[in-house]
Amino acid sequence: MVARAYTVAFDGIEAQIVEVQCAVAPGLPAFSVVGLPDKAVSEARDRLRAALAAMGVALPSKRITVNLSPADLPKVGSHFDLPIAVALLAALEVIPRDMAEGVVALGELSLDGRLVPVIGALPAAMAAAEADRALLCPRACGAEAAWVGATQVLAAPDLASVVRHFTGQAPLAPAEPGEVQPDAPTPDLAEVKGQERAKRALEIAAAGRHHLLLVGEPGSGKSMLAARIPSLLPPLSPTEALETSMIHSLAGLLDEGGISRQRPFRDPHHTASVAAIVGGGRGAGPGEISLAHNGVLFMDEFPEFPRQVLDTLRQPIETGEVVIARANAHTRYPCRFLLVAAANPCKCGYLADPSRACARVPQCGADYLGRISGPLMDRFDLRVEVPPVAFRDLDLPASGESSAAVAARVAAARARQTARFEAHPRVRVNAEAEGALLDQIATPDAEGRALLLRAAERFRLTARGYHRVLRVARTIADLDGAQQVARPHVAEAVGFRLAVGDS
Repeated sequence: MVARAYTVAFDGIEAQIVEVQCAVAPGLPAFSVVGLPDKAVSEARDRLRAALAAMGVALPSKRITVNLSPADLPKVGSHFDLPIAVALLAALEVIPRDMAEGVVALGELSLDGRLVPVIGALPAAMAAAEADRALLCPRACGAEAAWVGATQVLAAPDLASVVRHFTGQAPLAPAEPGEVQPDAPTPDLAEVKGQERAKRALEIAAAGRHHLLLVGEPGSGKSMLAARIPSLLPPLSPTEALETSMIHSLAGLLDEGGISRQRPFRDPHHTASVAAIVGGGRGAGPGEISLAHNGVLFMDEFPEFPRQVLDTLRQPIETGEVVIARANAHTRYPCRFLLVAAANPCKCGYLADPSRACARVPQCGADYLGRISGPLMDRFDLRVEVPPVAFRDLDLPASGESSAAVAARVAAARARQTARFEAHPRVRVNAEAEGALLDQIATPDAEGRALLLRAAERFRLTARGYHRVLRVARTIADLDGAQQVARPHVAEAVGFRLAVGDS
């Protein structure tokens, strides 16, 4: 007779239920695992044999077959150890079969029977809730999984505790959610001296999630400005926090089961590969663009990234998701992020300073920024030149607005967008509006429309550029608390569009 248990296989942030079937039959002693397991899953039989021996349980001299259904779905990861153990114990009548079928289990076994934490407990708990089953996981994963309040989470320290729970000797208490992690301290915008235009661009970018390109000489403060964007962004909503945490759970980045309400800030080095930025590699894991979901992706020395890496950003920027295609599977991850890129104006960095520029001016600048393809450059809503700060200004006390003051305006603008898009659940900020919805919310008044048409013809804006100007103008109007997009809003949006290279 076949005993059953249940676990999950991960496809992006989605967890698909997998039925673990175990049959113990007469025949030559053998222990086989079938159903397209990877190496880690196949090795589960050796870990399980040692863990059972540590408990004083010997496997019978029979043929043990474990099937992972559906059999054509790839099974990857060590989290299959615990569900295989549960199914086997049920087949050996050590634990009741009906109780084994009532949970979704995941966890890795050590040789002494302890349960080792694994990645993906949060999406696994979501799948268990949808299947109307409890989740059985290692104790270290319980606080993370318990954030899904729609299902019971049982967190066990070892396999012996699992047996005692199923046999009624010592039931496991339901796990409690982890703590909401306090926001990490972020640098304050008031510490930045000068750069008023760049600060304004940061405010607009944060309010509407508009992609931003900062171009300036080395040491002009580009990285300093970018590091202060998290201090301007509102905290994650509960829905956004759950979405972001599911991705970080798959990447093993959740700290002791705690969920943060602070938006992620990712800053990969320019030597990063395509798989590191977009996702892929072993198990087709999430990349930096997905780890920055609902947050900020800062790419310093932007033209130094490989051209292939830069061009792979184009489709995710437009669609808000990335599909990692492999020979046997297509994995999908969300990636709605705010891209902030920083670049020097040329290879030597001093294009505008004749005393320090190289002999190849202006060709040096054209070649260097030319590494950013036209289609990718067209996707930056805001382009800002960051001039060097005069030495005399560095000695002045900080006098600009604090991050808290700017963040209050950003939060008010975001609140207006939340109310505006309440009937459009797939749209959260102005940067995502398109088509008829964009025309409805961002059509400027007569003077603004005339200015936008003149700018589009004069500077030969693409259709994408035209619509991105409209989105930025809508965000500027939201920051001003205006219902109608007017000429000043359009003028400022056009100015930021043409700040680098187009003017």
